[in-house]
Amino acid sequence: MYSNEVIIKNSTGIHARPAQMLVQESAKYKSSINILKDDVVYNAKSIMNIMSMGAIKGDKIIIEAQGEDEKLAVEGLIKIVENGFGE
Repeated sequence: MYSNEVIIKNSTGIHARPAQMLVQESAKYKSSINILKDDVVYNAKSIMNIMSMGAIKGDKIIIEAQGEDEKLAVEGLIKIVENGFGE
């Protein structure tokens, strides 16, 4: 398992478009990918799970993956969050 933490930087947090970006990126990888926020685990390949997270600017999340491409998966999702989802 590989994991890393990141802070939500975009002003609107994770709403529909950022959630879609995370799910689309997650779908590229074979690994199982989860996002942890406030000790709750969310499946990164499920748009409903990600949107139900309610992450806002300043929230810390942990992205973790387990599988053959786990490091690539985590780093790919971290990059999207660090870039503020392009906002």
